[in-house]
Amino acid sequence: MDMQKVVSKRVVPVAVIEDAEHALPLAEALLAGGLGVIEVTLRTPAAEEALARIRKAHPDFILGAGTILEPDQARRMAELGVDFGVSPGLRAEVVEAAHAAGLAFIPGVATATEIEAALALDCRVLKFFPASLLGGVPMIEALAAPYRHREVRFVPLGGVNQATMGEYLACKDVAAIGGSWLVTRDLLNAGNWKEITRRVADAVAVAVASDR
Repeated sequence: MDMQKVVSKRVVPVAVIEDAEHALPLAEALLAGGLGVIEVTLRTPAAEEALARIRKAHPDFILGAGTILEPDQARRMAELGVDFGVSPGLRAEVVEAAHAAGLAFIPGVATATEIEAALALDCRVLKFFPASLLGGVPMIEALAAPYRHREVRFVPLGGVNQATMGEYLACKDVAAIGGSWLVTRDLLNAGNWKEITRRVADAVAVAVASDR
């Protein structure tokens, strides 16, 4: 999938799904709020089944897998029909496996050295994590300055929330934000789909306003 489509909504909900039965109600809640995109982290035994269920029920959903740490995981996600992969850091073998399998990939970076390593692997949309602890928007702008001519853009995650997302989205170096506050474990485990929809709708409204 073209990376521009992945970040086109400018908000990517990030979910840790512990029960695959939550996958479809969650997808419906996101769609009701105005977002047909998700990153499901591969931190639980239920994650792959959850991804498979969403892909089968919603072929047009922009489906991402996060916390990809090994080349085999990248290959499996491509076989599963996932559209994009994300990792917290940058490992060349993982990125190369993802690209070889046709999986769009967003590696994590925190330094100029890692940005240059990502560029060498033909990655220009990069996860900035953990964003708030690394300095937030001022740090993104400082890191981006030497690489704007190479079309580097960031997807910050970690400490981004409803109160701060507007500041991030107003930054020209930010392609999209990752939103773990939109789909918390407590909301998932409680089956509080209405609250997830509300949070997503609020985030979409901020994203739309930031693009005007």
